[in-house]
Amino acid sequence: MTTNNINTTLFRGHRIIILVILCLFGLGLVQSRQAPKKRKRTPANERVYLVHADRLRYDRFGRVPDAQVLNGNVQFRHKGARLYCDSAYFYQQSNSFRAFGHVRMYQGDTLSLFSDYAFYDGDAQMAEARHNVVLTHRRTKLYTDSLNYDRLYGIGYFFEGGKMVDRDNVLVSDWGEYDTETRIAIFNYNVDLKNPKFVLNTDTLHYDTRTSLAHIVGPSKITSGASLIHTSQGYYDTNKDFARLYGRSTLENNGKTLTADSLFNDEKKAISQGFGNVVYNDTVNKNQMTSNYFWYNDSTGFAFATDSAVMKDYSQGDTLFVHSDTMKVYTFNINTDSVYRKAHCYYKVRAFRTDVQAVCDSLVYNTKDSCLTMYRDPIVWNANRQLLGEVIEVFMKDSTIDRAHVINQALSVEMLPDSTKFNQIASREMFGYFEDGSIRETEAIGNVQAVYYYFDDKDSSYISMTNLETDTMRMFMKNRQLQSIWTCKQHSIMYPITQIPPSKKELPSFAWFDYVRPRDKYDIFNWRGKAKGTELKTIQRREAPLQFIGNGGVVTDRAAAPDAATAPPQAGEAAKPDEAQPLGQPVE
Repeated sequence: MTTNNINTTLFRGHRIIILVILCLFGLGLVQSRQAPKKRKRTPANERVYLVHADRLRYDRFGRVPDAQVLNGNVQFRHKGARLYCDSAYFYQQSNSFRAFGHVRMYQGDTLSLFSDYAFYDGDAQMAEARHNVVLTHRRTKLYTDSLNYDRLYGIGYFFEGGKMVDRDNVLVSDWGEYDTETRIAIFNYNVDLKNPKFVLNTDTLHYDTRTSLAHIVGPSKITSGASLIHTSQGYYDTNKDFARLYGRSTLENNGKTLTADSLFNDEKKAISQGFGNVVYNDTVNKNQMTSNYFWYNDSTGFAFATDSAVMKDYSQGDTLFVHSDTMKVYTFNINTDSVYRKAHCYYKVRAFRTDVQAVCDSLVYNTKDSCLTMYRDPIVWNANRQLLGEVIEVFMKDSTIDRAHVINQALSVEMLPDSTKFNQIASREMFGYFEDGSIRETEAIGNVQAVYYYFDDKDSSYISMTNLETDTMRMFMKNRQLQSIWTCKQHSIMYPITQIPPSKKELPSFAWFDYVRPRDKYDIFNWRGKAKGTELKTIQRREAPLQFIGNGGVVTDRAAAPDAATAPPQAGEAAKPDEAQPLGQPVE
């Protein structure tokens, strides 16, 4: 065999393979373009009856040789349906007719179909209506130019644009269908649901005319006033203005967004609920709240969050993260110029920011006076400094710390660079004053005790330690460095650095809680309490004495009250000794 014959044979072989592949591809393409299987149909086995016509003629050799030509008040009847038109071609052999002019079909007293032209197949029970088509079923109307109505299954199909009107709802789409049995409509492509209160835009929508419930099954947008909802799956009750949304939906309103795996929104009650990975973001005030459950009332401004709840403030560039078991936000004087809010975070509060960290049992932030109050074993850290007390108040100014107040059992500790020495101040209460976010003055008042070390810049070493007791002490700072100290009458002892008694290195209330301190924004979820025995001591406060009404007037001791049994009863009553009531309750 020559080379040319070999090449010819190979070419023919390749050509056969290519042709086979093309045929297989063509077969697959043809199969892919085949129309979907139609529903199983059972022939009606009932003739279409001509009830009336003003004129009837049969022209065997005319334009419609197989048809009876009908004119004037034409009326047909088929399987409970009545059909009217101005003129028609009636095909008895195929059990069908073509209707022209003012075509009307009535089925029972709940359904009617109007059009300019229609073709009706009696065996298939299919009506094809064209031009100015109106399908009316109960209170629902469907307007289109091309509609196929399947009487066997009670479904109408439109495919050249249609509009459905149901109460206050108007639905528009390119394609769609309406089931008269289930009363559910399916709309596809460029779907708009318009209501006086909102507009819904999507590509696929199922709508139940019985309940006015819209079932969203594709990427959708709902606009209602200033509110905007983005979702891809859910239900919207147009009667109750209630939405149940799934598939990571988002609600936007005046710079605030609420995103969740599942989102419920009641427009009438102005209530929103989020479930699973909830993110509430306020871009106006630059804060954010995340949780696994979130509840918000837009009319009262009340918010509730729990399950991994985190509040974030990013107004200062560096974000502050605050976590607690539960968070609540109350709004007062809403929709007025004097509006303010209170945020309550309670149980196992932990906060982290690069420059400050804190823990406490609960806290309250009031925007009216820009005061943040921390309760029950609060501790605050800044760099190598620690501050604690029974209650800590922090006052803000333009979102920056302005002053701080530590109430009862106040303790300030600064760990020095060698990590073995600590400057310490303990007092009944402390004040801190800040300028541009940096501490400029501190004040300790009441039973002040202090331990602080002197550092020699020349020798770069500590030379002494002072132990001091006084009633009031002020420290002035610049660039976070101590500039001067002022005290009233004091008692102090200075020890050389090599002769410090071990018992004087630490104050009686000294504690360094570095193991409690949050390390990063993820560590706020890991609660670590104080070691047993290091909690703040419970100090009994003075109580106002109980007061009782006795025969001789108000007394502070019930035992000192005269025996009421011997006192004359008041007018209109019979006094008993057991009925003496306290004037007031104990006040702490």
